[in-house]
Amino acid sequence: MDTKTQARYRTRARIIKAMAHPTRLFVVDELSRHGEHCVWELTQMVGVDMSTVSRHLAILKDAGLIEDEKRGTKVYYRACVGCISKLIDCVESLMKCNVRNQRELLTL
Repeated sequence: MDTKTQARYRTRARIIKAMAHPTRLFVVDELSRHGEHCVWELTQMVGVDMSTVSRHLAILKDAGLIEDEKRGTKVYYRACVGCISKLIDCVESLMKCNVRNQRELLTL
């Protein structure tokens, strides 16, 4: 693998790693499917304190998955690309496939 290809895969891994937490995955899914939300709304949805949600948002923003916009005293977050929901749908399909495969093993 050449240097450019290695860098490309490192960047991909960084993006995927940023989503590899249930709360962050939920936030990315929510923003990509339902549009922007402010921190307070996301805090209510997730059910944890605002500082925890803010830390998760910072990780997602640093990875380039979300962007923010300040409006008055509130900061609104949105997904950078809507296609991220297709990745989440793909994960759901893999989960279903794994369940089918496990059922087949149990019926042998």
